[in-house]
Order: sequence, then C-alpha cells, then structure tokens
Amino acid sequence: MKEDAIMKRILWFLAAMGLALLAVSALRADDKANEKAADSAAQKWLALVDGGNYVESWKQGASLFRKAVTPEQWSAALNASRGSYGALVSRRLKNAEYRTSLPGAPDGEYVVLQYDTSFQNKKAAVETVTPMKDTDGVWRVSGYFVK
Repeated sequence: MKEDAIMKRILWFLAAMGLALLAVSALRADDKANEKAADSAAQKWLALVDGGNYVESWKQGASLFRKAVTPEQWSAALNASRGSYGALVSRRLKNAEYRTSLPGAPDGEYVVLQYDTSFQNKKAAVETVTPMKDTDGVWRVSGYFVK
C-alpha cells in the first residue's frame, strides 16, 4: 500500500514537472517570436539609417525614443557616430534577447539585438539595436548604439 502511495506521488511530481517544462517551452517560443518580429523591425529601420535617412529613422522610431530626442539631435548623433564609418558592407545578427525591463527605461517589451557589422571604413563593429513593442503594439526601435 505504501508503495502505491509513493508511486502516485512520483507520478504526480513527474506530471507537474512535465507541465512546467511545457509552460517554459511555450514562453520561450513566445520570446523567439518576439525576437523575430523585433529583428524584422530593426532591419527595416537600419536600412533607413544605412541610407542616411536619419530624420525618417527618427520618425519611424518608438514613441519613447521620439520623446527623448529631437530629429536634429538624432541626426547630429548619427553623423557623429556613423559618419566616418562609410557604407555598410555586412551585418549579421549575433544575439537577440527578449526583456521586460531595461536600465533607465520603463517596463515594457524589449528585444536587445546585437549585430556583427562591417562598414567601409570600420571593418569590425557591434551594433546594438533595441526595438520595443510600442503603445500601439507595433515593434519599433527605441535605442541604437554602435562601437
């Protein structure tokens, strides 16, 4: 009789663990879908920056981003950080990480993307692009950094 009770507990434990693993797997699938959508939005946005369309990249940015910087400030910052690098040669996604919290930003849905990038005058750079799910549910870039 005791063996039956122990066996039932073991089976319940294994069933609970299986359900927990399924839940984690479903959450990870959601994270992957968000990462893919954010990367797609980032690629479109980066095409604007690569083409020198800095004001349009500002217009296409997240509302949080547009509140933090003016189009003129954004254009000046990009000219300072990207102006001497020259044309894009290649860009490859290195890492994508879904997050709901970032330092200095309100809680929300973000994906931190890192790209290994090569430019005409800077062979090895890392671009960090941070799309967020905007107030209308659309992924838009809220941050950009290149080094």
